[in-house]
Amino acid sequence: MTESIFVENLAKHFEKVEAVAGISFSVEQGELFGFLGPNGAGKTTTINMLTGLARPNTGAIRIGGIDCTNNPRAAQHLVGVVPDESNLYPELTGFENLCFCAALYGMGKSERQASARELLDVFGLTGAAKRKFGGYSKGMKRKLTIAAGIIHRPSILFLDEPTTGIDVASARQLRQLVADLHRTGTTIFLTTHYIEEAERLCGRIAFIVSGRIVQIDSVENLVQPLKDKYVVRISFEGVQDDLRGRLSESFPDLDFENLGQGKIRVEADHPVPVGPLVRVLEDCGAEVSEARRMRPSLEDIFVRITGIEAGAMQKEKEKMGAGR
Repeated sequence: MTESIFVENLAKHFEKVEAVAGISFSVEQGELFGFLGPNGAGKTTTINMLTGLARPNTGAIRIGGIDCTNNPRAAQHLVGVVPDESNLYPELTGFENLCFCAALYGMGKSERQASARELLDVFGLTGAAKRKFGGYSKGMKRKLTIAAGIIHRPSILFLDEPTTGIDVASARQLRQLVADLHRTGTTIFLTTHYIEEAERLCGRIAFIVSGRIVQIDSVENLVQPLKDKYVVRISFEGVQDDLRGRLSESFPDLDFENLGQGKIRVEADHPVPVGPLVRVLEDCGAEVSEARRMRPSLEDIFVRITGIEAGAMQKEKEKMGAGR
């Protein structure tokens, strides 16, 4: 299969900060590739280098078979970019913004107007076509920004945190639109710090932490080590400090992880004895509100590989106002 994106020893630093530290990977034609990591991991810097918005200090880049190492915009005609923050004009209407973006790619007047109307319809924005972009909701702004990124029908699409900061319904619709684009054969490079989003959409994922890729594999292969595991997540209030020690002493065959904020994760190679666990917690002074059996997920793998707690990722989501 043909490579749409090829990166070798790519590095970028800002004064003393090493934003991206010599990463290498490739993305096949038609693949939906996830770039997963916390805020500040180097995701946006990587996209900026791949799309010509930032020059790498070292490394090689090929996009669609074109060497872009010394000419970052050589493959611009093949690429669509949806940045993490909208780059559209608030004083223009939705229709005018799309037509302007199409003109930048050399599309004729009739073609760009037809494409703008088609995309407004596809994204459910026809009713807002004549409204100024500055008055759109966050979800509407993300939809129009994606529409602007694909108006020239690129074969490769870079999506940087497409659902950050929008409501649940809009995020769900955008994920469906991304999946539909993938089905049409578009190569998609998706950055996100929403682990469940990456698991749902992507075929293959790279984990990036502090500018370094720590793992690349298919979702299926990544979760395979946990497929035979049993996981329970327990929520509670009011408990003594040495809870983990007490539980480990009472259940030496179980693995416990304190998730913080009154949550604990239990993992075992056999069914977890929920009833006895709850009784021990209650003996420790805890008031258990929920004990839920969980399907092992990509989040578990991410925590295991990177050492970043799931709770830390959750705090980032809340800070970004994602409304999850």
